[in-house]
Amino acid sequence: MPGSSNGSVTRSTLRQQIADALRDEVLAGRLQPGQEFTVKEIAEQYGVSATPVREALVDLSAQGLLEADQHRGFHVHEYSLDDFRGMIEARSLVTDGMFQALDAGHRILQELDEPRTAAAVAGVRRRGEEAQRAAVAGDLTVLIGYDLRFWRELSVLFGNPYLADFLHRLRVQTWVCTVQHLRRLTDLRGSLWSRHPEVADALYRRDTGTARKLLAAYNGHYLTLIEGLTAD
Repeated sequence: MPGSSNGSVTRSTLRQQIADALRDEVLAGRLQPGQEFTVKEIAEQYGVSATPVREALVDLSAQGLLEADQHRGFHVHEYSLDDFRGMIEARSLVTDGMFQALDAGHRILQELDEPRTAAAVAGVRRRGEEAQRAAVAGDLTVLIGYDLRFWRELSVLFGNPYLADFLHRLRVQTWVCTVQHLRRLTDLRGSLWSRHPEVADALYRRDTGTARKLLAAYNGHYLTLIEGLTAD
């Protein structure tokens, strides 16, 4: 029935909006690792019913951002340094697979000069430029947003939605893991990696070797930074 369908779509949209809002709260550091809350508290905060909130919290739990506590509600997942190392390794395996596909002649290489693909690549580079500006300025919140969009749009170019979703989930988890440590620094200018446009340019030139080196530097930079912050 049309009425039932519309209601389902509305609830599904609200569920996603709540999930996105809570994820942003975690990434902004307003919801801290280990912080507990209930479905009722979130429903009252957003002025909605409990059902879409519960569904959103279950979705975020499935993504590894929250944990459910029996009879107590939910809390933000607490990641360890070993978790971070594992995420870096997993991310590297995914991106290296992407580069191997390019080396093997993935169709994106043949389509780079086509207007639609060229426009999409230009859009990816613009996200990289915004991420670079935010990193130089030390604006972590803006950087996270553009970094996620950069990698999301780049991976979408490969035409495999499963790859794009998996890499996006990994990158969100990585930021959730590291943001608690990065926000301890009062001035992040010069501390955040800012070479996203160079990655986009290397891939546009079909230079996967340079792209690999840039990502190795990216991962090494953040691993050293987080290891230093967790050792303090």
